[in-house]
Amino acid sequence: MGSAFVVRYETTPEAADENQKLVEAVFAQLAEQRPGGLSYASFRLDDGVSFLHVGYVDGDDNPLNASTAFQEFQREFRSRVPDGPVFSGGALVGSYGFGAQA
Repeated sequence: MGSAFVVRYETTPEAADENQKLVEAVFAQLAEQRPGGLSYASFRLDDGVSFLHVGYVDGDDNPLNASTAFQEFQREFRSRVPDGPVFSGGALVGSYGFGAQA
């Protein structure tokens, strides 16, 4: 059984572009390594400083935890996002082209 996650946060204005580059590096590594059991998307919202990450992990182990690019993304996260993220777990109810089907 899998689990879904949603993370939303707002960077400082001066850190938004750096944050995007770090997120892009995570996706580049995922594309190269192609780990199974993960559906993942990230969005930079129209205000330019808010980000939304949506994912579905099929099983108990999240492949992001093994990603060196994800570890680098997390390394100075608090300096880019002083108010911290809002994290929510969830259960996949349905999807089209994303994650496992409910």
